Amino acid sequence: MSMLIPFTRPTLDEQTIADVAEVLRSGWITSGPKVKAFEAALSEYFGGRRVRAFNSGTATLEVALGMLGIGAGSEVITTPLTWVATANVIVRAGARPVFVDVDPHTRNIDLDAIAAAVTPATRAVIPVDLAGLPVDRDRLHAVAAQHGLRVIEDAAQSMGANWKGRRIGSFGDYVSFSFHANKNMTTAEGGCLVLPADADAALCERMRLQGVARDADGGMDVDLFGGKFNLTDLAAVIGINQLRQVDGFNERRRVLARHYFERLADAAPQRGLQLPPADFTQSNWHMFQVCLPLDRLSITRGDFIRAMSAAGIAVGVHYPALHLFSAYRALGFRPGSFPHAERIGREIVTLPLFPTLTEAEVDRVCSSMIDILDRHRA
Repeated sequence: MSMLIPFTRPTLDEQTIADVAEVLRSGWITSGPKVKAFEAALSEYFGGRRVRAFNSGTATLEVALGMLGIGAGSEVITTPLTWVATANVIVRAGARPVFVDVDPHTRNIDLDAIAAAVTPATRAVIPVDLAGLPVDRDRLHAVAAQHGLRVIEDAAQSMGANWKGRRIGSFGDYVSFSFHANKNMTTAEGGCLVLPADADAALCERMRLQGVARDADGGMDVDLFGGKFNLTDLAAVIGINQLRQVDGFNERRRVLARHYFERLADAAPQRGLQLPPADFTQSNWHMFQVCLPLDRLSITRGDFIRAMSAAGIAVGVHYPALHLFSAYRALGFRPGSFPHAERIGREIVTLPLFPTLTEAEVDRVCSSMIDILDRHRA
């Protein structure tokens, strides 16, 4: 077997490793000065907006819902084509997720369908930038304003992406990012929440750490039931170095995505392989995802993944339509409700894409994929 090509790999330089060692030697490894420095750097990156760092992107969504008072009796509109955390936080808050199907081209939430999903109980909408392709922010915020909804942007995958030249996170309402190990920049595990002007940053901090409020004389009080969502200095120092490099990482991803398109320009349409939207201006190309022509194949997606693995190439699935999971079917969701998301969820695979991937490896991925498709035509 040829050397394995993973579908993603974090890029960590020697400076980052040295800085992590320095934090370890300092004796201060939990939340401390590096977290403050990381939040300041993020604030500068997002045009001066207030930013708070967390131990996951999931936690940022949970806290945003809590800050808005969204709970029992509330509804929140979102997409069924996302990592399950997007909807899990709604359910855990005591609210009900209301799914809206995706646009079959962008694979993002269909903004034209949001209005029909709004009820008197609807409090917010959580859009997702799938694979780093931004949802149309102009239309999103116009629809939200029309119906009096708050927006919690699940920008977990879109660090460094932009909408019409404006960096995602530098404008809008609440904006949540993930710094998981597979993201365009990482803190190993972590995330951040960008706060709107009307948000209480102190409330955010209390919800992040057990509801604790401390006073100058060493006393403390707990006035709400917060969580344990703080980022460590070990993670923050990784993030400080990653943030300096993320725009370069993203530019390399765009170069590689272009190479995928060039390599598949003729092969994809001939075989019915659906490529992602070719956005090289706004997307950060977090993932390169294709939809397999399963109706033309004699194999399943699982067979395809195993065949690619046998060729030394790892691929992922991001994501099955989440309303079909057992927990959501128990809430009353059924197959057939969101046909675009369900089809894409059945057919989608994620091909390798990360900054240290080479053009030659992209060629190998494409050649192996085309070979498998050709050998298994129905």
